[in-house]
Formats: sequence, C-alpha cells, structure tokens
Amino acid sequence: MTHTVHPYAHRLGIIRDWKSRWFAGDKKGYRENVAVDAAIRSHLLKKLRGSFVADIEIERSANEVRIVLHTARPGLVIGRSGENAGKLRKELTSLIKKVAPNHNRAVKLDIVEIRQPETNAAVVGLMVVEGLEKRLPFRRVLKSTVEKVMAIREVIGVRVVISGRLGGADMSRTEHIKRGRIPLQTFRANIDYAHQEAHLPYGQIGIKVWIYLGDTFSKKDMQTPVPAPKARAPRARTA
Repeated sequence: MTHTVHPYAHRLGIIRDWKSRWFAGDKKGYRENVAVDAAIRSHLLKKLRGSFVADIEIERSANEVRIVLHTARPGLVIGRSGENAGKLRKELTSLIKKVAPNHNRAVKLDIVEIRQPETNAAVVGLMVVEGLEKRLPFRRVLKSTVEKVMAIREVIGVRVVISGRLGGADMSRTEHIKRGRIPLQTFRANIDYAHQEAHLPYGQIGIKVWIYLGDTFSKKDMQTPVPAPKARAPRARTA
C-alpha cells in the first residue's frame, strides 16, 4: 500500500532543514523547549493572520531565542518606526515567561520579506483563503491564483486542492487544479507545500498547495560536468 508523507518532512536532511534549531541535553529541557515553540507558533499565527506569515523559524542558544518571521507583508508586521514589532516582542517575552518560568533567555525577533510571494506555497494558500473568505466563486479563485503562480519564471508546476462545503453545498467535496508537473518522489525536487484553512459561516474549507521550483543539486553535483553524448558513426549502406 502507498503511504502519504509530508513533502517537507520527506526531504529533511537532503534539501530541507528543521524549522526549530536547538539542542537540549536533558528530558526536562527538551519538554520545556517544545512547549515554548508550540506556544510561540500558535500565538504568532493567531495574531498575524492577515499579514501573510508564511514561515516561522526558531533558533535557541544559551542566552537568547531568535524568532525569524517570513512574511509577504513586512510593513504590517513592523508598523510605523517598528512599533508593532516592539509590541510583538514584548508579548512573546511575557508568553514565554508564562509557559516556562525558568526559560531565562532574551527574545530576538527578525522579520524577513518574501521577495516573490507567488513562489511560496503558504502565501499562495493564504491568497486562496482571502479570496474564499471574501465569498468569491471558488473556481475563479483557483484559476486566477494558479495563473499568477505559473506566470513566475521559476515555477515549473503548481497544484491546489480545496475540500469542504464548497459554495455552501450540503455535502462536502474536493476540487483540484494542476498546471505543470509535481515530482513528489524525487528527493532533490524543490517542492514547497503548505496547508491552510478558510473559516466560512457554513464551515471550514481546507486548502493544500504544492509548488515545484526545479531540482536542487549539491555543490559537488553542480561542479561535475556532464559528459556530452558520443556521436554515432554513420551506418554504411549496401546497394
């Protein structure tokens, strides 16, 4: 039987890295760090729902916790002269103290702008969520979103799947649209995947997005020249 795996976890250690990077020597420290990371992620996703936050990375050292926010709308997150970012940092500091009182580390917040939002699966999923929550027809939202994504030169393939009570129907169903190719079983394939949810009056609609951005090779593979095929000798003809 086939097994469905997460495209990001499927490539960990090959072309992907962990989104939480730290080391805990004892079980108590590990349990505390996991609880802090979960609280940080849930708080940021709830607080910055309309800011197109695509990814949250957490790095922990002996003295500080570094939180990296990847967003397509950095102006909304930062605010005027960094006002919103300062408030957000204070909220995270108080949240960490509440979850883990012995977690005595300074909080550092970095905000990174996503240059091409259409190449990020999480941002594309949020674009679909925004269209569905505005009560636009779901087929029009899917078609326009996929056309925007395929207009980017780096994108080779895209697939979007939505499921739920589409259009307010009594029975839930699944619709999908695909352009290009999505090689899910190729480890070196740079496939970005994300899952989002649209909250509508008649229920939730799930959105899954796959975006294929080409193959990622190591430096050794990139430096090794590929030998050219040898030319065949012409075949002699007999009368």
